[in-house]
Amino acid sequence: MANPIIIIAFQILLLAAAVSARKGEDFAKTIDRKLLGLRKEKLTFFRVYWHDIQSGSNPSSVVLRPPLSNSSFFGAVTVIDNRLTTEVRVNSTLVGQAQGIYAAVGQRDASALMVMNFAFTTGKYNGSTISILGRNAVFTKVREMPVIGGSGLFRFARGYVEARTMWLDQKTGDATVEYSCYVLHY
Repeated sequence: MANPIIIIAFQILLLAAAVSARKGEDFAKTIDRKLLGLRKEKLTFFRVYWHDIQSGSNPSSVVLRPPLSNSSFFGAVTVIDNRLTTEVRVNSTLVGQAQGIYAAVGQRDASALMVMNFAFTTGKYNGSTISILGRNAVFTKVREMPVIGGSGLFRFARGYVEARTMWLDQKTGDATVEYSCYVLHY
């Protein structure tokens, strides 16, 4: 009689092990893209001007941690809420804000780690964002950084931006940078 009881007990243990192992796999599943409204991918190009204003009574860029020494910017951390406009002039049409941080990461060169969202506030893209994360070699003529995501109309975004400094005041640190953005999204 012990033999059938052992076999049944063993089968119950196997079933319990299979059920508990299965629970750990249930956290993810493949779903149809169409359920999320994801259709054919699009490539969107846009150009905006990023205005980094550190001077004056209402700066859009604030140094949270100053550099380690006067001879290098290394170690400086800056938080931003910069205007994004359609033209080089700071008072041209506002299309959004660049919000995030940048940190001076180059000990021997002027490079920064950029972590920011372009949050659009007008037109078709109002409420949508793209997220940019990458190295910015500040004094290089053209810098390329990846687009790592987005929201709203830029949901599932990927791509890259090219940054070109249009204007820089060495004394105040104020600058205007052109961002040419190439964004794949659904």
